[in-house]
Amino acid sequence: MPSASEVVSIIKTHRITHVRLYDADSHMLKALADSGIEVTVGVTNEEVLGIGESASAAAAWVNKNVASYVPSTNITAIAVGSEVLTSIPHAAPILVTAMNNLHKALVASNLNFQVKVSSPQSLDIIPEPFPPSTAAFNSSPNSTVYQLLQFLNNTNSYFMLNAYPYYGYTNGNGIFPIDYALFKPLPSVKQIVDPNTLFHYNSMFDAMVDATYYSMDALNFSGIPIVVTETGWPWQGGPNEPDATVENAGTFINYLIRRVSNDSGPPSRSNIPINTYIYELFNEDKRPGPVSEKNWGVLYTNGTAVFPLSLSGSSQIMGNATTVFCVAKDDASEGKLQDGLNWACGPGQANCSVIQSGQPCYLPNNTKNHASYAYNDYYQRMHTVGATCDFGGTATITSNDPSKYDKFSHRYQS
Repeated sequence: MPSASEVVSIIKTHRITHVRLYDADSHMLKALADSGIEVTVGVTNEEVLGIGESASAAAAWVNKNVASYVPSTNITAIAVGSEVLTSIPHAAPILVTAMNNLHKALVASNLNFQVKVSSPQSLDIIPEPFPPSTAAFNSSPNSTVYQLLQFLNNTNSYFMLNAYPYYGYTNGNGIFPIDYALFKPLPSVKQIVDPNTLFHYNSMFDAMVDATYYSMDALNFSGIPIVVTETGWPWQGGPNEPDATVENAGTFINYLIRRVSNDSGPPSRSNIPINTYIYELFNEDKRPGPVSEKNWGVLYTNGTAVFPLSLSGSSQIMGNATTVFCVAKDDASEGKLQDGLNWACGPGQANCSVIQSGQPCYLPNNTKNHASYAYNDYYQRMHTVGATCDFGGTATITSNDPSKYDKFSHRYQS
């Protein structure tokens, strides 16, 4: 692993502005000082019981891991445990007490307005998340979930949700298409609709967030926003994990970034943005379990991206690849090229105005050259969110720029 200061340098290079730590590592908290990066620190599952049993233990934790670093380190939240209700259910009865103890310690330090307290939960606490409108927590009115929501409501905090379409898809027995899990557009005949609200869901991610909002509604808590504290897609898996691929991971992450960057919410809360943390920065090669468990990192430890990546939501791509272009194959049939050209200029929304008669890229006037222009225009805009250079087998990748065409020699200029 890189040192803490190297990690912060990598974070800055990728213009990451919010970081979640799973503990309160002193090296990272010192390295993040004066960076302006918003930091969520974590109470580990092993620490929850002690903090829940002792207000003085909570005060000591806040003094050591929060108060001694702010304001130079911009700590804005404490995540209490990780999926406590499903991963360590024996600690559930004391979870909210632990959160209360931490909050009181923050009040005593006059940090309660800057630092929010919450607890990341798995979607597994909602037994049937689809359709979202009928989703409900697996709980009774006096349950820990109810007490948790009461605490979040009283302290103006937010619900921390870990939402994983990868597992929703792979454990779903084929109920939903993979494109729905990957944020890819669905054809009209395969639209996912909630039969009760008639809301259309363009992604499983949105449906998971909405299922959580509706579950809070069912317990009469409707003003608590959701922050997704984990989501991602593994880029390598074992022989029985065919969906854990670099292509799928790149598609999911880049579509996710584009989705959450537009500041809109899911259908039932369209005006509340879905602030989201990507899981995770680096792989965990010593993590037990299936191969996929080890391979969620979006960066290698040298700071380069595993797949073309635009973490800021802008068009700047962080990656290792040299510039490539998508052009028509020399041996593609005229009919198939015309089909590809029609798709690129139609549903693909390529900018085909410049290949019209009298425009700069009209000549030479043949299907292959027009297709090359349209294919490349589409690919350059969309490959970062999973688009491929295929077009029914009529396209291929090249390092030659199709926009630099010499009308006189009828050859591409490389």
